[in-house]
Amino acid sequence: MTHKNTLCLWYNGTALEAATFYASLFPDSAVKAVHQAPGDYPAGKQGDVLTVEFTVLGILCLGLNGGPTFPHTEAFSFQVATDDQAETDRYWHAIIDNGGQASACGWCKDKWGLSWQISPRVLTDAVTHPDPVIAKRAFDAMMTMTKIDVAAIEAAVAGR
Repeated sequence: MTHKNTLCLWYNGTALEAATFYASLFPDSAVKAVHQAPGDYPAGKQGDVLTVEFTVLGILCLGLNGGPTFPHTEAFSFQVATDDQAETDRYWHAIIDNGGQASACGWCKDKWGLSWQISPRVLTDAVTHPDPVIAKRAFDAMMTMTKIDVAAIEAAVAGR
């Protein structure tokens, strides 16, 4: 990779599997290149997949098979803006139903421990609304959710 900025994501030997999954799920995503280790290293042997170049929604990433030392945490997440409930459901369930786990407020983790925020645009617009009363209603509604319910956010904005 010759770009100035690339996200490096640490995996425990599963970088290619993760990159392939992301490429199958999201538009503007692809596995670009797979590189084998030129020699033995603490988490693997010469010839093992060491790095995987890929994109997720157009974001350049490098998956590094560095071993179990540094697991993913919620301190880093991909935030995916969705246009409607169907798109929200599709991404959410693809992650959850393939070994992931649900969290709160639109957050979930994939089977590799990477966090995702599946965030409908209506939610983002509502919680940043210039009217603080509307923003608070939407925020309060969101705080009760696991996967975001677009209709419930719209109802909160409308004061229903």
